[in-house]
Amino acid sequence: MKKLQLFILSLLSGGLLYAAWPVSPFGYIIFIALIPLLLIADKTNKRIAFFGYTFLSLLIFNAGTTWWIWNSTDVGSIAAIVANSLLMCLPWWGFHIMLKNYGKQIGYASLVCFWMLFEFAHLNWQLSWPWLTLGNAFASLPRWVEWYSFTGVAGGTLWILLVNIGIKRLISNWVTHKEKTVVTAVSLVVILLSPLLVSHFILAHKENNPIEKNAPNVVMVQANINPYLKFEMATATDEIQKLITLSETALDSNTQLILWPETALSLPAAQEHLSSNENYQPVFQFLQKHPTITLLTGIETYKFYGANKATETARKNNSGAYYDAFNSALSLKVNEPIQIYNKSKLVPGVESMPTFLNFLAPVFDKFGGTTGGYGRNDSSMVFRVHNNPYKAAPIICYESIYGEYVSSYVKRGANLIAIITNDGWWGNTPGHKQHLAYAQLRAIETRRWVARSANTGISAVIDDYGEIISTQPWDKAATIKYAIPTKKELSFYVAHGDYIYRITSLIAIFLLLWHCFQPAKTLFKFKKFDHIGT
Repeated sequence: MKKLQLFILSLLSGGLLYAAWPVSPFGYIIFIALIPLLLIADKTNKRIAFFGYTFLSLLIFNAGTTWWIWNSTDVGSIAAIVANSLLMCLPWWGFHIMLKNYGKQIGYASLVCFWMLFEFAHLNWQLSWPWLTLGNAFASLPRWVEWYSFTGVAGGTLWILLVNIGIKRLISNWVTHKEKTVVTAVSLVVILLSPLLVSHFILAHKENNPIEKNAPNVVMVQANINPYLKFEMATATDEIQKLITLSETALDSNTQLILWPETALSLPAAQEHLSSNENYQPVFQFLQKHPTITLLTGIETYKFYGANKATETARKNNSGAYYDAFNSALSLKVNEPIQIYNKSKLVPGVESMPTFLNFLAPVFDKFGGTTGGYGRNDSSMVFRVHNNPYKAAPIICYESIYGEYVSSYVKRGANLIAIITNDGWWGNTPGHKQHLAYAQLRAIETRRWVARSANTGISAVIDDYGEIISTQPWDKAATIKYAIPTKKELSFYVAHGDYIYRITSLIAIFLLLWHCFQPAKTLFKFKKFDHIGT
């Protein structure tokens, strides 16, 4: 195959991946988006050339779907897009090696397992960026993936890979092994349609949640404050008053919980002295006026440790004392202790810097967070308040794209997923729409309702089957009030987590070890018989 044809196939794969990604209405394209890369793998034996074609495809995919981070930083966005594209090439490169050494059966199995290992690692290492996990492609098509309550997004990734490989093999068999075409076609139809039938069955038995009269409700506030100005002292008082005014226009005698967005309280406050902080006395006065209501809000906080460097993220101030800064969530209610959760899943380069990339900190400045590095919680926690029916999972922004982490709140007893976020850093781009769509997947996985308060939008209520029930548009100051029902049952995914990733990752490691020891086996074989004929 000529280089021009390979180049066109590379462009085609990248373009199809981009065209299929949320919030595109053409999500079904994902089932053919990888076929051009599989064809390239067949037609080139040169590893470096295949790496180059793959990188081009994945660069188009990354740039096309996440270009909006440019609105926060130019150099940082280029570095992030290029780095993620290179990382995505690694499982494909491994697939090409296995394909050429051991044939298509082992080759395709390796692609599936290597890619799953990559996604699992990308969920858990210091440069974690699972925004483009393949299973997220169905975020705009939640009715297709109701079975995520059993598998999480790993099941979606596996589905996509198997269908792409199946279609590619069907094409190859049609050309070279027509006698195998029928078997391949039947297998493909089963793989493609079975998950859709499962979703149809689940929806057919969907539980209705009639809203009872005088049922408790949740109020979500969308303040619509410019994220690049909200941290200035001059505007902080007005911001707080705006949040209070919006809340009071919506609440009623049945309101149990109010959500304010991420860093709604934008002036940093010491965690040890929150109740006495002068800047936030209007908030406590508001709660005194409404003593039955719980407020869940985002806030910038810090904690001093004195002369001891108590944590890895602690840094010194001008006086030489160590402290941590936090992107936090608070649960506030009159006569109840203040509960504090510090964001655990931090955005690489924005809120945390991997230790091996500390020298790049200036590049990521103003990416939408704090380049010095936030402190963090070691695990999730649930806000429980006396006489409040809602046991809220305080999910702060970026954390909502981690399926297993969000499910850990539900394991701890959460009956409501409360997402607070500030997506205004990127402007009116696909970024905030993708973020909202991913929240629909978390609802399906956990079978919990989602209440989402976004500073500039899009705030929403999402039911436990991933359907958006109520929403407010981008760039509008508004509120949502909804009587959200609660559930106690745990989904299979909540109970067992990312078991598909773990199983396929173990197989991937076995394949890698098996390949690595092949040269040793060959060498041993020749040494064993090299005395013959001497």
